[in-house]
Amino acid sequence: MVSKPVDWGGLGFGYKWNMGWMHDTLEYIGRDPIYRKHHHGQILFGLHYAFSENFILPLSHDEVVHGKRSILGRMPGDEWQRFANLRAYYGFMFGHPGKKLLFMGGEFGQENEWRHDHSLDWHLTERPRHAGIQALIRDLNHLYRTLPALHELDCDGAGFEWLVTHDAERSVFAWLRKGRQTRERCLVVINFTPKVYRDYRIKVPFSGIWREVLNTDSDRYGGSNVGNGGAVRTLDEGMIPEVSLVVPPLAAIFLVPEP
Repeated sequence: MVSKPVDWGGLGFGYKWNMGWMHDTLEYIGRDPIYRKHHHGQILFGLHYAFSENFILPLSHDEVVHGKRSILGRMPGDEWQRFANLRAYYGFMFGHPGKKLLFMGGEFGQENEWRHDHSLDWHLTERPRHAGIQALIRDLNHLYRTLPALHELDCDGAGFEWLVTHDAERSVFAWLRKGRQTRERCLVVINFTPKVYRDYRIKVPFSGIWREVLNTDSDRYGGSNVGNGGAVRTLDEGMIPEVSLVVPPLAAIFLVPEP
């Protein structure tokens, strides 16, 4: 009741930091992908209480000081995997219900911990991988603002629907974000392993074309450019239409139905 009105018995704040989401997901993303299937619940658990308050998803100053390492510094694997993990994690964050809080330096993949008596390592933005993170955050912000499905019902359970929760073996998650209007929908698919999955079937609410509006594995962000060629058409073989996707490695993709 921290973010509920006073006349309801709440404290009257507008939002509350979701520290559980932060701890669970940072612990999950810091693991080698081979072990993530054993910790699938760390991603799922947050949705059990996601709408009990008006939540902010905080990657704050507290998480990049005192030996905790930077957000990029927590990522496992070789250099390519570290940056791919970070891009996937940011895609996951922006697709997840809740407002977003990203501390300075996170938007371009600061390597060092934050130091109050030093400037940020802005020179890193001259390097392609770091510039790719910066470009991704720019595009995620734009997508978040322009797609009602990603923000209109951020704090309302009616704005979220799980589609894939059971695929622990491949560490894939998928859900639908919803706006107030019927066709304001966004399909979010996350792959937390470095493998490509082809012909990955997911049921969707509308037949027709689903356009891939953002792919964190795009080469513009430093990725391997695996994806769906900009759009997919549903397979209407059964009662409910479904899409057959190419799911890129260590990546998040966002798809919306064409009008």
